[in-house]
Amino acid sequence: MSGVEDARDGAVSGAARETAQHPTPHLDQLETGPWPSFVTGLKRLRDSGGKQYAAMMNDLLGQLEHSYTNRLGYWKGGTVSVFGYGGGIIPRFSEVADKFPESKEFHTLRVQPPAGYHYTTDLLRNMCDIWEEHGSGLIALHGQSGDIMFQGCKTENVQKAFDALNEIGFDLGGAGPALRTSMSCVGHARCEMSMYDEVKAHRSVINEFLDEMHRPSFPYKFKFKFSGCPNDCVNAIHRADFAVIGTWRDDMKVDQEEVKAYVAKAGRKYTIDHVVAMCPTRALSLNDDDTLEVDNQSCVRCMHCINVMNKALAPGDDRGATILIGGKRSLKVGDLMGTMVVPFFDLKTDEDYESLVEFARSIMEFFTDNALEHERVGETIDRIGLPAFLKAVGIEPDPNMVKHPRTSSYVRTDDFTVEADKYFERKLHKAAE
Repeated sequence: MSGVEDARDGAVSGAARETAQHPTPHLDQLETGPWPSFVTGLKRLRDSGGKQYAAMMNDLLGQLEHSYTNRLGYWKGGTVSVFGYGGGIIPRFSEVADKFPESKEFHTLRVQPPAGYHYTTDLLRNMCDIWEEHGSGLIALHGQSGDIMFQGCKTENVQKAFDALNEIGFDLGGAGPALRTSMSCVGHARCEMSMYDEVKAHRSVINEFLDEMHRPSFPYKFKFKFSGCPNDCVNAIHRADFAVIGTWRDDMKVDQEEVKAYVAKAGRKYTIDHVVAMCPTRALSLNDDDTLEVDNQSCVRCMHCINVMNKALAPGDDRGATILIGGKRSLKVGDLMGTMVVPFFDLKTDEDYESLVEFARSIMEFFTDNALEHERVGETIDRIGLPAFLKAVGIEPDPNMVKHPRTSSYVRTDDFTVEADKYFERKLHKAAE
């Protein structure tokens, strides 16, 4: 790109001849399966990426082969960053640099993507040009936190690469015990299921708390993710400490004529087997005249019927978001899905988005003050209990927070029913006011 390829043409054959390639019998096996292999990509850079990549990729492959042979990892961390920042760079120094000197430093720059992943081709080309000049040419779009991963940079080029990326409008993401880069789905820009402005929510939160990303000060990492609907295309419910998932609280919209058209095309048996019977709460029923009845009080917004019958069914009009706290992969405690703490958060006005930012602040302050070192907020809630967490952040308990009713015959459920009735009475009283 931008003349780089022209310069490569004359250097490729010479680079391949000058570099004695490391044998990679173990890595070669990773290319034999039915799926694309990262090994193929590394070899392509080594063999046809130009002289500036050949030696680094060759030694990188050699070190990986060495690791596979000895069943040990040979990367160690360290401290590498750019001026004014405490995070954003993942340092990787080789412990076998004497054997593979060209890959002795292979740092990764985590770079924040645009909210909703909106790029122009010119912007992507500029990013590639920068990384071809200062790094290895390896780019991963995107990491689990959403980062653009610029992989393979020597220490002397880290600041240069960051300065060049910063000039075209990009900033480093999070690394270490800090706020991490957020993810938001493409949302209302292209998806009819969008329930709120995902990009606005994403940018409002990250712009407000950017210091927490660049200067790590948390007990451990903290992630936001924004999904526009319960399909949850960015895996917020099980990968985010603070998940904002679009929902609605009025009745699902049903176009009975489109329902009849769907049944006529797919057949009653197919409709019953693949739509009605698949509803997890049995909220759907197909009438004799091929119209659909929906028990909206039983609907849990799983989106299955809407996804299958997307012309006949649609989310309601009173839209907002559900907020779940504490999703994560295994750490001190095993995998946790987010705990629902706000069943419906209005996101219709600018003031609502400001309220979202303030609520996010209260959760992060709780996390900073109460979490143990190397503990995620979900593990903190697991340790102290949900009631203590709700009290600390000022959220009133809601029956929707109960995962499932008590099933032990030795525990009375009368008390829960009484408390639930009190909750609904308070809710009606507030609505009347």
